[in-house]
Amino acid sequence: MRRFITTLMILLVVLVVGLSALVLMVNPNDFRAYMVREVEQRSGYQLTLDGGLRWHVWPKLSILSGRMQLTAPGATHPLISAENMRLDVALWPLLSHQLSVDQVMLKRAVIELSPETEARRPQGAPKQPGNDSEGIPVDLGRGWSFDIGKLSVTDSLLVFQHAADEQITVRDINLQMEQNENHQGQLTFSARINRDQRDLTLAMDAGLDASSYPHILRANFTNISYQYQGADLPPQGIRGMGKMQLSWLEADKKLAVTDFGLTANDSTFNGSFSVNLTQTPQWQMALSSPRLNLDNLLVSHDTAPVSGGNSRSPAQGSEPKSLPRPVISGGLDQPEMSALQGFIGNLALNASEVIWRGLTFNDVALAAQNKLGLATISKLEGRSGSGTLSLPATLDARTANQQITVAPKIDNVEIGPILTAFHYPLALTGKVSLDGAFSGTSFDALDFRQNWQGKARISMQDSRMQGMNFQQMIQQAVVRNRSDVKAQQNYDDATILSEFTADAVLHNGTLAFQNMAGKSKMLSLTGNGTLDLNQQLCDSQFSIMVTGGWQGDNRLVELLKRTAIPLRVYGPWQHLSYNLQVDQMLRKQLQDEAKQRLKNWADRNKDTNRGKDIKQLLDKL
Repeated sequence: MRRFITTLMILLVVLVVGLSALVLMVNPNDFRAYMVREVEQRSGYQLTLDGGLRWHVWPKLSILSGRMQLTAPGATHPLISAENMRLDVALWPLLSHQLSVDQVMLKRAVIELSPETEARRPQGAPKQPGNDSEGIPVDLGRGWSFDIGKLSVTDSLLVFQHAADEQITVRDINLQMEQNENHQGQLTFSARINRDQRDLTLAMDAGLDASSYPHILRANFTNISYQYQGADLPPQGIRGMGKMQLSWLEADKKLAVTDFGLTANDSTFNGSFSVNLTQTPQWQMALSSPRLNLDNLLVSHDTAPVSGGNSRSPAQGSEPKSLPRPVISGGLDQPEMSALQGFIGNLALNASEVIWRGLTFNDVALAAQNKLGLATISKLEGRSGSGTLSLPATLDARTANQQITVAPKIDNVEIGPILTAFHYPLALTGKVSLDGAFSGTSFDALDFRQNWQGKARISMQDSRMQGMNFQQMIQQAVVRNRSDVKAQQNYDDATILSEFTADAVLHNGTLAFQNMAGKSKMLSLTGNGTLDLNQQLCDSQFSIMVTGGWQGDNRLVELLKRTAIPLRVYGPWQHLSYNLQVDQMLRKQLQDEAKQRLKNWADRNKDTNRGKDIKQLLDKL
């Protein structure tokens, strides 16, 4: 046993001495020119290493370098720069003075993807026939070849800028990548993106297949987790998990995503999409969602309308709104939907449940197409309770004066929740149907109240307006003026109509109702009126016939049933006032009755002088 231990110690000493001798005998700087040459031959990129190379033997045999840079041919700025680089190398190839790199580690690297770091053809260099591009033509038989077993990037930075677009910075990048001899590997990635007072934290795992790269690249992303917080987002932010399978086809410049799944707060998305990155990108998207809660994903900057000049507090139970993000200098004149000008696309979305402004819609289907700024929503329909609604629309963003047209068609949708969702205090319930056409410049509730225009035909079933009972108001006024008639006791503080129709015209915040007509078993009405959507003011003129609930003098009751009584309703919606002209109506009724009796007497005595005098008097009246 003692002899075995002695032999083992001797072998260990020999090994340590051998490694030390190997490290002393092999100068890592001898590989500098080799590494620069190999990088240039494989990719065309220029590798620059500052300072000398040195050995590092623990925990792995490694070569350490100082600052390094990797520059594309013809580029003015390096694509990658790092404070230091570590190469984990295999031991045995060093015996024959060969360098075999197992892992490359970059710490505090800066990766810049911008026009200044793109590959460029040297000035005066010959061009390929039929290729007028200033960039380096892509040779599908050659390109980047990741021949290193492992790549590690820690505490690094990515700067991305496309053409004249705004710069995006990705911070705290940590990347671990490993592959086999068939260029199939695994990737673990995490980073943080901060932009416009918003912060996105992202982490994911992925399986990569680069065996056919650069012709085809495939990736299977799993365990995607993210958290998005900051200005112009919900107070709780947006967070969730996801997965997807990605493939890139170099010949078609096509990026396809399948088996896509994403959760965002309490919303879920599934489906697939693809984009052809040609000169004009072409998108195809097909998504589905069992539940889409827009209230937890979007922040509405809608300001509640004012009443009588006083601001109104948000609806009870509404979430506090986050601060809006800052206005970016130079973007003040940018049209809201100008991004539609840059691509062609088709979108199909089906959602079992959609929640928006507290309203729940079921079986929602959306089909939309965009062609360089002319977007058509050919289908946007769903159910609300027992009713249905359809909102086809057209968005023209091809010029600075963008235009939106919507042709809503609503059938038997309860109106009460809609008024509550848009902070209107009108206590009106009933099932509304609408068929119309409207136009404006923005999908925004405030803009709708101020700038939209259009018209529609409206009908309501079983409507109920709380706070003002037209029948009771008229009957009580009549009873106060006439003792020979009584009214049925009615303690319901509401005007109820089984049917109601009107023509609505919207113009810059004023909604005019024309040809109003409604009826119930107790009354019928006609009229015209206006609603000021911003100031919450009403001014309506009605002619109302109360056809039921009378008792007393039969002749007078029959007369009241046939008499249209003028009623004006006006003022702030929350404190409506009315002007009921019952006295004038009763006086006129007495005058008409007296005139009719005199006329009848005059007709019976038309041959007498007295009859002729009364006839002349009636003609003057």
